[in-house]
Amino acid sequence: MAPIIRVENVHFTYQPEGGQPIHALRGINLTVEPGEYLAIVGHNGSGKSTLAKHLNALLLPTQGDVWVRDWNTRDRRHTLEIRATVGMVFQTPDNQIVATIVEEDVAFGPENLGVPHDELVQRVDWSLEQVRMIPYRHRAPHLLSGGQKQRVCIAGVLAMKPEVLVLDESTAMLDPRGRAEVLETVRRLNREAGVTVIAITHFMHEALDADRVIVMADGQIALEGPPRAVFSQVERLRELQLDVPPLTALARTLHRHLPDFPADILTLDEMVEAVRRQLNGRPLAAALPSPPPPTDTGEPLAVAEHLVHDYMRGTPLAVRALHDVNLEIRPGEIVGILGHTGSGKSTAVQHLNGLLRPHGGRVVVLGHDLGDNRVDVRALRRRVGLVFQFPEAQLFERYVGDDIAYGPRNLKLSREEVRERVRRAMAAVGLDFDTFKDRFTFSLSGGEMRRVALAGVLALEPEILILDEPTAGLDPQGRRQLWEQILKLHDTGMALVIISHNMEELAEVCHRLYVIAEGRTVLEGTPAQIFGQPRRLREMGLDVPVVTSLVDRLAEARLVEAAPPIYTVEQATRWLGEALHGKL
Repeated sequence: MAPIIRVENVHFTYQPEGGQPIHALRGINLTVEPGEYLAIVGHNGSGKSTLAKHLNALLLPTQGDVWVRDWNTRDRRHTLEIRATVGMVFQTPDNQIVATIVEEDVAFGPENLGVPHDELVQRVDWSLEQVRMIPYRHRAPHLLSGGQKQRVCIAGVLAMKPEVLVLDESTAMLDPRGRAEVLETVRRLNREAGVTVIAITHFMHEALDADRVIVMADGQIALEGPPRAVFSQVERLRELQLDVPPLTALARTLHRHLPDFPADILTLDEMVEAVRRQLNGRPLAAALPSPPPPTDTGEPLAVAEHLVHDYMRGTPLAVRALHDVNLEIRPGEIVGILGHTGSGKSTAVQHLNGLLRPHGGRVVVLGHDLGDNRVDVRALRRRVGLVFQFPEAQLFERYVGDDIAYGPRNLKLSREEVRERVRRAMAAVGLDFDTFKDRFTFSLSGGEMRRVALAGVLALEPEILILDEPTAGLDPQGRRQLWEQILKLHDTGMALVIISHNMEELAEVCHRLYVIAEGRTVLEGTPAQIFGQPRRLREMGLDVPVVTSLVDRLAEARLVEAAPPIYTVEQATRWLGEALHGKL
């Protein structure tokens, strides 16, 4: 059978106005077979998204050719057929939504393909059901959360019934249940309907389901092969600024001390079976002591009590987003906020710097009661920084340095102090001052834009920093570097509030966690207390770190006498290492 997509010696160069050419693709050769599930991974700026946009003629090669079936993407006579064959879901949902009602947006693509009305209705119903968005079909997209918007975009492409589905980081903003549901839908379309899937992702575990994994670096294909073969090359992946799934990292550490323990483990089932073989009939008895509760760090910097907020208040479209949210941020803390998509997390934190005012309850931040309209919220926002879920939307200046300098300049600081703040902020997010200050803002990759947006907030040097999904869209090394810099900010005494769907990240860094569901605070405690309730979290559409799931699975298999509260790879390594081999 002939390949459905052929990429032949493709080069592509961006030519930014007034800037240096950017060579994004350098001689890519690739074939995609009908019905294949292909995963593409790579660091930010490696060329993944640029390659994806060539697959349905959104971009045309500077050199070389892309063929979809027998159509060359350069031939504009076949652009409609190419885009009907290759459907694409982008990283940022706001760039794809065109209608004012959800179901109308989903209908937009197939309607433009001339699908008859009765079939159009069936397709819209089916695709909304696949992404669990039926209850929101009559909602305005701008009233949805970021994750809900992404589901609408995926539904819109599914409704076109493409032969090839390209997902460009399209699950990055979904909660764990939403991500699992979308991925299961994609797998089912691949297995049962024969849809070819090309998934671009920074979630290494998502690539485990693929038939083949391609690793890109600097516009070229650096590695290619089945998932097990690719992820066994740990040192090479780290050279390429990537990582391996947590269970693989755990297995490799154990393998170094237990040579007969398999090093190429990818899944929970494989890990449980490897531990079973290693134990040879004896139970795991080693246990870790529970971490001590955090000490009281003083009077709260910010408190929300019984917070209520309505969108479109006073209109027939009014929606209550928050019913009863309670939060407390203490000096020097790192506080994590979890919740399913649409739970109200982002709405809640926007009250902490006065972007939203409470419609019920009480919010006090740095001594200011935000129910009082006399509070100078502009002054408060200099002390409480907020980096939004899609920080790229915060960028507006032409040059990177000017965008980061915007806040300090409005503080009427001297030219020298503004420049120094910009330099410090860029260093904090891992951007070299001399390399990036004169770059065109919108020529950057998505991950680089995210760092610039964060730097713009850091340049104000706030006392409280709120980060809404700060690492979504970043490659593994980018995530590590950003967390290192964020933790350095915390070391200076800055309090941090972090919203994330990445359970491993929250487990590693947070002192306390809040769980919000259906506009209410339902759980509060240390990571050990919160992740010690995996069943309840899963009932709310959340998940636990994969090593916590591993402990649960070992307990279900009766391989452990008493499951300790484990939620980081480091803890799991120590626990299993002591149980199987003695201290590692």
